[in-house]
Order: sequence, then structure tokens, then C-alpha cells
Amino acid sequence: MIISGTQLSVPEFLAATGWEAKPEGLCRGELCVPAPGALNNGVVDVTVAAKKLGMPLVHDAPHNIWALGVATATGRALASAKAFFPSSLIDAMGRTFDFNSLRGRRIIMVAWASW
Repeated sequence: MIISGTQLSVPEFLAATGWEAKPEGLCRGELCVPAPGALNNGVVDVTVAAKKLGMPLVHDAPHNIWALGVATATGRALASAKAFFPSSLIDAMGRTFDFNSLRGRRIIMVAWASW
């Protein structure tokens, strides 16, 4: 979610994240996470809320915008995007393709199965 700053009203924070800021903490349905300092006079401090909910938060200084990721079940985001697959595969022509040749490059892998 792209946000313009680190201070959002309670309705804005709810719309952006699905979490409602209440005096007892940040709540989604029956689940409430204590978040002292996140709510102050009807304004949510997104930096505090993100830390308490395990939401990644990054700032693009040249454009003065913030990106807020979703909360995770464990309270942590992925540490890496490292894929777990064999280092090489056989292509349709029977040639071996070595994935290490792509090291350092971003790739998208699309897999398909007939079943």
C-alpha cells in the first residue's frame, strides 16, 4: 500500500491495512495486538504500527512516499526471495540449463503441469 506519510487517521489506517486502531491496540476482528504509542488523538503513527504488526515499511525519499506491506502471521516478512529448486534443469530440447547463470539477475519463473 502506498501512503503519503507516516501519520494516518484511524479510518485511513483501517482502509489501508484492515487493522482498526483502538485504545487497547491494533485490532482485526477478534485479534488485538498491543501497540503503545501507535494511536494518539485519533491519528495512527504508521512507523509504530508497522513495527508492532510486522509490516515492512520503506520510504522513497526523492518522491516523499511510503510503501507499507501487509502484516504477516509470524510478524515477520520474508528474509529473502531465494528460490528453492534444483540448480539445473533439462529443457525441452534435452539441453541442461544452469540457473546459476542467472545469479544476480531478477527472474520470474512460470511453471505449468498437465495434471
